[in-house]
Amino acid sequence: MYFDERVDQSTLDGLEQIAESDQFGIYAVGNQTYLLVQRHQGTPWMALRISGDGLFRISALLNEAMRHLYREVASRLSPNNVD
Repeated sequence: MYFDERVDQSTLDGLEQIAESDQFGIYAVGNQTYLLVQRHQGTPWMALRISGDGLFRISALLNEAMRHLYREVASRLSPNNVD
């Protein structure tokens, strides 16, 4: 895994874009390696280079974090949680 604090947008030219949202994009670099790029226009673009194996491991961790967040938010919004 490698973190790059500044990504020149031209370095992404020619890379296959796998997924995107309004501020993030995932690009295939080759050799089962991917870039997760934060593409916020107000700041320098940053990227995290991840191996394919690392991508699977990180996605499992992110799923756990999302479950934790969901449980926390859902419990606050539950009608059983009356102040």
